[in-house]
Amino acid sequence: MTNRIDATSLSIDEQLSLLSGADFWRTRPLPDHGVPSTMLADGPHGLRAQLEATDHLGLASSVAATCFPPAVTLASSWNRALVEEVGAAVGREARALGVDVVLGPGLNLKRHPLCGRNFEYYSEDPLLSGLLAASAVAGIQSTGVGACLKHFAVNNQEHRRFVIDAIVDERTLHELYLRGFEIAVRQSAPRMVMAAYNRINGDHATDAPWLLTGILRERWGFDGVVVSDWGAEADRVAGVAAGMDLEMPGGARTEPAVRRALDDGSLDAAHVARSAQRIIDLALAAQDARTQPAPTMAELLDPHDTLARRAAASSTVVLTNDGILPLAPGTRVALIGAFAEHPRYQGSGSSLVTPTRLTTARAALEAAGLTVSYAPGYDPVRSRPDAALVAEAAALAAGADVAVVMVGLPGIAESEGFDRDTLALPAQHDALVTAVAAANPRTVVALSVGSPVLLPWRDTVPAILVSHLGGQASGAALADVLLGVIEPAGRLAETWPAAQSDVASDPFFPGDHAQVHYREGVFVGYRHATTAGIVPAFPFGHGLGYGASTWGAARVSAASLAGDGAVTVSVDVTNTGDRMRAEVVQVYAHDRSGAVLRPRRELVSFARVEVPPGETRTVAVAVEALRFWDVRAHDWALPSGPVDLEVARSSAAVESVVTVQVAGTVRADEAGNGAVEPPSTPPIAATDEQWARRLGRAVPAATPSRPFTRESTLGDISGTLVGRVMRRVVMRMAPVSDDDRADPASMALIERSIDELPLRGLAQMSNGRVGWSTVDAIIAFANGRPLRGVAALLGRH
Repeated sequence: MTNRIDATSLSIDEQLSLLSGADFWRTRPLPDHGVPSTMLADGPHGLRAQLEATDHLGLASSVAATCFPPAVTLASSWNRALVEEVGAAVGREARALGVDVVLGPGLNLKRHPLCGRNFEYYSEDPLLSGLLAASAVAGIQSTGVGACLKHFAVNNQEHRRFVIDAIVDERTLHELYLRGFEIAVRQSAPRMVMAAYNRINGDHATDAPWLLTGILRERWGFDGVVVSDWGAEADRVAGVAAGMDLEMPGGARTEPAVRRALDDGSLDAAHVARSAQRIIDLALAAQDARTQPAPTMAELLDPHDTLARRAAASSTVVLTNDGILPLAPGTRVALIGAFAEHPRYQGSGSSLVTPTRLTTARAALEAAGLTVSYAPGYDPVRSRPDAALVAEAAALAAGADVAVVMVGLPGIAESEGFDRDTLALPAQHDALVTAVAAANPRTVVALSVGSPVLLPWRDTVPAILVSHLGGQASGAALADVLLGVIEPAGRLAETWPAAQSDVASDPFFPGDHAQVHYREGVFVGYRHATTAGIVPAFPFGHGLGYGASTWGAARVSAASLAGDGAVTVSVDVTNTGDRMRAEVVQVYAHDRSGAVLRPRRELVSFARVEVPPGETRTVAVAVEALRFWDVRAHDWALPSGPVDLEVARSSAAVESVVTVQVAGTVRADEAGNGAVEPPSTPPIAATDEQWARRLGRAVPAATPSRPFTRESTLGDISGTLVGRVMRRVVMRMAPVSDDDRADPASMALIERSIDELPLRGLAQMSNGRVGWSTVDAIIAFANGRPLRGVAALLGRH
């Protein structure tokens, strides 16, 4: 164990040097004092380690690493042990590649299924998200490598993600958007937390002391490093005071501003010392871990590919199945869909992993001994309408025992950097499924998607599988599922709506140029559907698996609950089928106390169990999360009155109910007093009056788009001459390869990221090539003040 180094023994300049990166991925060392550099790398579902070329958009090449299924897929397993196992594998590869901190997992809540980055996140539910993230962190950090929770906080869309201000009420903030982070921080003690790009109620997440110090450190006890998302720091002096320790990437040259603030007394030197100390402690812990024997990538390749295959298969969700699955041996299969040869197995952006190998569904099914005929059905890149490809596929399907149609979202439809425009699949994919099902009624559809889609043909096919994005072994995993080698034991971790209008946040998503209002409050996903009586296409928690089971009546360990106590709900699960079956016992709360407005159903616990054929297992689930956030006390509170605990297969399939009497502090006769919302309150704050009441203040006005400031984007100033020139310059500077130019998803990400880059990002992301005086000059010229622009360039502003 390396001896601790006291930050206060360093000079102020040495302390300041630690507070920003040495380059894109490394922290600064102080070799004279024994402080090493720390290597960071993207890696929610596998490492994107860039040892030479560097960028934050997944454009430059990275070292090959196992591409495990992304969070959207692993979340569907509802299997904390599996998520931890994958996390440990990612940690081992980090050790092998010399990476000290993995920048993941991401656990932002899925407020709307159109968010382009939802594939990187777990769920619409904070309990499920937080517990799975805690498992991922535990796995990664079991290897000595640090993990980094991201993106803290209320980062739920890609539209204007660098500058958008999320307007959210206090209760919703704590119950939904902070709750998952709280669970993960308290349970797994991550080494690092990444502060997000966006603002929250007017404050930049990177500069908010109430968030980074008051909540994260003082309330939750976090003692690690807070790092900015790359280029997210808006005001370095404010960030240091708020507890934002490490600014990334390096090269932003913000130390002089911090030094001036120290000199004039507007910043206390203790803030600098605290941040420097946390970075030193991280670096020394990483150095200690590096002294332990590390595996080589060569010895990890085979076992990790096997793990990726098992994780993808067991996380697959069976949406419908009339008994056609699993396929019988010797089945002649018409395999249709270009994804069978060109798999969609991960999302685009900073999480993009260069896989160590890639298995296709066509190759895997042929290797399993099936007779397979193949038709592409669509172009895998853009999927434009093509009637000839549909006709070819239908003709092929007509002569097979079973048609397996692989459809989904091409990369251009969902990615970091931009949100989806529609919940619909490409029209070519819908037309393909319809035609093939008409030609062969024994049609199985396998979906490769990172988030929910509309399925207008769902009642016309006998089976639908959701593979989500299966990682590098997705093809082999699908073959295992189709043939019944592994049970597809997944359950949906988010609601699949029947229509986009069924999404509570849809009228308010993604907001305007400056703000997005979370007027739906806590009524997100299944919380909205169960409260409003909306029937989704497929509910949260749904998944059929293979086989069948019966559940007995639920039992509860105590009839009452008080304070911080817990009760145990038990249920007997019997496997009535002839194969091993996995079940997920979900427990939802229905608060009938009348003390406060609450969703009709809230997940409060769950447990996964595997039951051999013909056997019964008793599943015991601890329940304690019955609290709500009381905005009067600014703290958690318990209602006083009856609460039903509903034991369910999904949010729409309750098996049995037990009731407990909760002896809380908030009674029904208090509802409506102060700021507690009574049950009669409209769930969605549709009017400004309702929204102001929920916020507890006047609805804030959006920041005007003029005059331009450092927060204005390149797109904002593109109507000016200097803006058009700068956009062309930045496009030329972007690390765009010939492969990127050929890939529409990469080009869409590049163009949107450039258009939405705040002008301060020109200095922050250019590694010193653009100085702050140049940024201020551009702003002045764009505002039609050329003399001020010239003065800025001359350093006279």
